[in-house]
Amino acid sequence: MEKVAVLGAGSWGTALAMVLADNQHDVRLWSHKKDHAAAINDTRQNERYLPGVQLPSGITAFHDLAEAVQDVSTVILVVPTKAIRDVCRQLNKVLDRKITLAHGTKGIEPGSFKRVSEMIDEELSNQLYDKVVVLSGPSHAEEVSQRQPTTLTASSENLEEAKKVQDLFINGNLRVYTSPDMIGVELGGALKNIIALGAGISDGLGYGDNAKAALITRGLAEIARLGTSMGANPLTFLGLTGVGDLIVTCTSVHSRNWKAGNLLGKGKKLDDVLEHMGMVVEGVRTTQAAHQLAESQEIDMPITDGLFRILFEDAAPRDVVDQLMTRVRRQEMEDLSAILNNRISD
Repeated sequence: MEKVAVLGAGSWGTALAMVLADNQHDVRLWSHKKDHAAAINDTRQNERYLPGVQLPSGITAFHDLAEAVQDVSTVILVVPTKAIRDVCRQLNKVLDRKITLAHGTKGIEPGSFKRVSEMIDEELSNQLYDKVVVLSGPSHAEEVSQRQPTTLTASSENLEEAKKVQDLFINGNLRVYTSPDMIGVELGGALKNIIALGAGISDGLGYGDNAKAALITRGLAEIARLGTSMGANPLTFLGLTGVGDLIVTCTSVHSRNWKAGNLLGKGKKLDDVLEHMGMVVEGVRTTQAAHQLAESQEIDMPITDGLFRILFEDAAPRDVVDQLMTRVRRQEMEDLSAILNNRISD
């Protein structure tokens, strides 16, 4: 049994904490809200984020960060992208020994275009950990909390650190693979949220399965195009953290990015959608970052560009779809060959 701190008591952080508790670990679940932590301990439920789910006895919620990480061997960061830097700065003040460090956050920082692991490396003292591990894959918190079969990938520049995280989480309900391609794993998990917004918009507009299949497929090409330009292995995007995560996020009503897109497709404004959701929709922030990054590197990402215009320039969703359908003619294999050849020539 190990002592593990899960920082972030949203739906995904809570679901991961449940897996760890099922594996007989001593789990400290940290929330930045005092009343939220108290309610979890009092009711043994996280009613706001996973209503109706009973939490295992091995989970204790904390509001004080120093108490949450006291004597732990592993810290799992599962806070929104915009909170990563602040939480890392706080950790610098309360951690006094080396730990295994992993994160389960899917996003890119606008402006800097940093992946989550890069943000952590910039903010957290390198004396506190070896290499960051990212835990990602096709996984809805609701299904993980119900102990339904799920697969994830643990990736790090240090494979031994990835194997440690793999061992912590793997059980009869959750299978964990390892991967050395941290860039591809992080980007696949982040960029698929953009396409999930688009899938929700498509459904909100009343379009059918044909449109969604096209969106997912061409969206994957955009993800691979940007990902390989940043050093990812294109084959990673054909795995769990690419195609797998893309499918589950674009096709399930559990997906908050799909839900947000669906409301946008039905004519709701972004501010109203985000207020209605009451939870972070990472795809919005990631769309902004990916759009800026693609422009700076002159990478063609028409779906991302269209979604950016819907989210930040108040473009009408149906008009954006019409523009995408009337783009200049291209050959599909040109895209695939360019992506693979870029990797081969490295």
